[in-house]
Amino acid sequence: MTRQPEQRAGVADRDLSGQTALVTGSTSGIGRATALALGRLGADVFVHGRDRDAGGAVVDELTGYGVHSQFVRGDFADVGDVRSVASTVRESTETLDLLLNNAGGLFRTGELTDVGVEYTFHVNHLAPYLLTAELLDHMAKAGRIVTTASEAHRGVSLDLDEVTSIERYSPFEAYGRSKLANVQFALALARRLAATGSNVTSNAVHPGAIPGSAFSRFLPAPIPQGMKLLNSAPFVTSVADGAAALLTLAVSSDLAGVSGRYVSGQCPQTPSMDARDPDAQRALWERSADLLEMEPPLTRAVDTT
Repeated sequence: MTRQPEQRAGVADRDLSGQTALVTGSTSGIGRATALALGRLGADVFVHGRDRDAGGAVVDELTGYGVHSQFVRGDFADVGDVRSVASTVRESTETLDLLLNNAGGLFRTGELTDVGVEYTFHVNHLAPYLLTAELLDHMAKAGRIVTTASEAHRGVSLDLDEVTSIERYSPFEAYGRSKLANVQFALALARRLAATGSNVTSNAVHPGAIPGSAFSRFLPAPIPQGMKLLNSAPFVTSVADGAAALLTLAVSSDLAGVSGRYVSGQCPQTPSMDARDPDAQRALWERSADLLEMEPPLTRAVDTT
């Protein structure tokens, strides 16, 4: 019998009754698997995505576990939609225990969003930056924030002037830049939270290369078809393993209070030098707010090295 993600993560004995989670990008792939695992552990779960039918199906499964679940629709390329997701969560809960910034993708063609930002960077980084900012003061005292990153953050640099241009667009370079931003954001958030005395934690995770996830649909043909053939190969990561990686950071008792880490699968790793650069993190933090025409969150935090 195939082991569930919570079993793979070693957290099947955790009781999350009374806790509430928001898992973005949870209508398919590892997001869906993670949302269902949290429901089996007793958490109430907000399911996010763009497809109402797919979202409703996940909600139905979660309801069958005896937990409360609600679908919140939101296009992460739309600033208003992101704020609406946050507003729905705030209005429906007293606090949020788990925020899993999982939504994202790799996009074949270059385009700019309504705020003039390259689409991949907007969806993969700006949207979770904004969503997190909108929900920070709604997090439970010992809440956990997990941001899905990738090993693709290595070997790339992040020129913040390039995120408003689609000249010489490369989908893989754009994806790598956005994943570098994910790691920088998660680490900067952890430091700023600690500086305020908050017990909320922030970590980043690489869930693995997962042919069975919905990610491959963004790739040019015939790559998606080829990746489907890899599902049973022993050297690739399954959807369940990817979900287990998220669950480890979100649920494991061993990681309670642990913040500012980058985990690959279920193992702590040292991210790239660019990802760990506090000056680059600070520049990203401030530039992200500028692009969204908002005040940077946690402005009173002492951003130390």
